[in-house]
Amino acid sequence: MSTYTDFRKITTKSLFLSKQKGTKIAALTAYDFITAKLLDQAGIDLILVGDSLSNVFQGNETTLPVTMDEMIYHTKAVSKGVERAMVVVDMPFMSYQTNLDEAFRNAGRIMKETPAGGVKLEGGERVAETVRKITEAGIPVMGHIGLTPQSIHQFGSYKARGKDEEEARQLIKDAKILEESGAFSVVLEKIPAELAKEITESISIPTIGIGAGVFCDGQILVTPDMLGLNVDFNPRFVRHYANLAGDMVEAVKNYVKDVKEKGFPSGKESY
Repeated sequence: MSTYTDFRKITTKSLFLSKQKGTKIAALTAYDFITAKLLDQAGIDLILVGDSLSNVFQGNETTLPVTMDEMIYHTKAVSKGVERAMVVVDMPFMSYQTNLDEAFRNAGRIMKETPAGGVKLEGGERVAETVRKITEAGIPVMGHIGLTPQSIHQFGSYKARGKDEEEARQLIKDAKILEESGAFSVVLEKIPAELAKEITESISIPTIGIGAGVFCDGQILVTPDMLGLNVDFNPRFVRHYANLAGDMVEAVKNYVKDVKEKGFPSGKESY
């Protein structure tokens, strides 16, 4: 059975082969050097420098405020900690929606100014021409359909997408169009598991699910959510693999206590 050690460096080809072999792809987000280094050491396949940094790093309510400069800054930090995983960068809101040329320039800027292996943008049929133009220049593009957070004001809520027949058919069409346009993978966010299964079986590129069930070719979560750091965000699709918020608060309490009671530093911890 294939393991994460099969590929010395993860690339678009590695991900394509993983789908062909039936080997699941494990992906997480990172926004800083230390986190990225630990994820890479643990064997993660793909690290997304997500525009979710707007929420979990900057404290904003949506992903919309984050800028190109900020995405590039965080990608530079993340990439310094990564040896094996593929690093993909979210193109932020309004960096690709205005016109083809601007989208092309911004994707190129990410690839020139960072060591990233590709970019991700939201949308299906409506961004097909943009995906095609970027990929024809040799820049790998990951698609993202279903619940697309940059369109939250259009949707009006974070509810699951693709539950009615018309929207489900459109999502299947979107996935096929993204593949035809040159995307190397597509994120399926918050859609019914059976719909994700149908999409996954209908395209040759890998699907990466978040709240889209077990049938996707891989899974991604926001790392602070998965580690139990973001205690105020508890959607059904997040599994907490740790309770680092509680551990961190307890550690800080112990530190405060030792400092105030003159228990830190000790003689051995002094020069």
